[in-house]
Amino acid sequence: MYKKPISFQGLRLVIVDDDPDTIKLLGILFELEGAEVKTAKSVKQAIEIISSFPPDILISDICLPDEDGYSLLKKVRKLDAQKGRRTPAIALSAYVTDGDRKNAYLAGYQRYLHKPINLDLLAVAVADLAGISQCA
Repeated sequence: MYKKPISFQGLRLVIVDDDPDTIKLLGILFELEGAEVKTAKSVKQAIEIISSFPPDILISDICLPDEDGYSLLKKVRKLDAQKGRRTPAIALSAYVTDGDRKNAYLAGYQRYLHKPINLDLLAVAVADLAGISQCA
C-alpha cells in the first residue's frame, strides 16, 4: 500500500544541531513538504531565532557546543511564558539509555528520538505534535 507523504504546509520549525549534515538533511526533509524551517547550530543562535520566529515545533539535539538541549528548552519555556504559548519539542540524541530518555522527558521534551535519526519516525512525531492528519 502506497503511503502519501505527510504535508507540513505552513508549519514553522526550528531545528537545532551542531552537525551541518543533520541540519541540511532535516531542513530539506521538512521544506520539501511545505514547512518553513529555520536552523541553528547553538543555543545562543536558537534563542535569537526563536525570539523573532516562534516555531510550531522545536527539534533539538541534546549535545550542543555552548549549552545543552536541556538549557535550550528551559530558555524556550521562559520565552513561551512571556508570549503565552507552549512550544512542543522533540529531543534528538546519540545517548540512548533509559536514563537519557527519562531526563529528556523530565526536562519537558514531548518526544525523544535517538541518532541515527529515523526520518519516518521524526516526521510522524512532528505530525503528531502539530496535530497533522497522516491519512493517505
